[in-house]
Amino acid sequence: MRIRIVDAFTDRPFSGNPAGVLLLDSFPDDHWLQKVAAEVNLSETAFAHPLPPGGEADWALRWFTPATEVDMCGHATLATAHVLHTTGAATGTVRFAARCGILTATAAGDGTVTMDFPTSSLTPVPAPDGLEKALGAEIVSVHATAAHVGDLLVELRDEAAVRALTPDLAALAALSRRGVIATAAAEDPGRGYDFVSRGFFPRVGIDEDPVTGSAHTALAPFWSARFGRDELTGLQGGARTGTVRTRLRGDRTLLTGHAVTVVDGELNA
Repeated sequence: MRIRIVDAFTDRPFSGNPAGVLLLDSFPDDHWLQKVAAEVNLSETAFAHPLPPGGEADWALRWFTPATEVDMCGHATLATAHVLHTTGAATGTVRFAARCGILTATAAGDGTVTMDFPTSSLTPVPAPDGLEKALGAEIVSVHATAAHVGDLLVELRDEAAVRALTPDLAALAALSRRGVIATAAAEDPGRGYDFVSRGFFPRVGIDEDPVTGSAHTALAPFWSARFGRDELTGLQGGARTGTVRTRLRGDRTLLTGHAVTVVDGELNA
């Protein structure tokens, strides 16, 4: 069967966030899906198969890290939509049935894909004991996110602090359900982005995720409230980065980005 690796939230190979994508006729057993994701060994591998016409969705979609299945993944959804549109398997808006509900992805003429995801709630919480030490940075605020995200959103004092993070990953793994997103306002918005972030998910087998679409469903309402604007651009990543354009629409958040296929091969398993 065909397997592709797509760099998401970038228009250049070898940047953004890579995801594996497999289009199937149906889902094999979970054990096989997990073994493939472990073999691909990227932060997420997406598996999709077409659904009968006339329903509320066009494709079923699931996402696996090398260690576990997750409830929601933005970059692997973008990668899947990119494959569907570039191969002619789908046109216009694609509706996905996933664990977090119905998601849509719409391709534009400029090559971008805009995804419609549920906006995450944000609840201010005290910093858990050991979080500041594990991050190695001064914390400004901490917010818990919705259950389908499962991260702690941690505001740091500035962009430099986010970029300099070298966290204790073992310690972080014990402090949240999925991971920790560290964020700060951009030092210079003239560079084309409004805020920065980095995401660490050792609990689900990902030390650092370069560009986490699902986290931006929490970053968007957080920074939109601060800046007083519904449309923003976020830059995420450490050594490898990508950008996500966000549009807050109440209980939905639109995430827009480019993607590029870097590997198109055959899975012999």
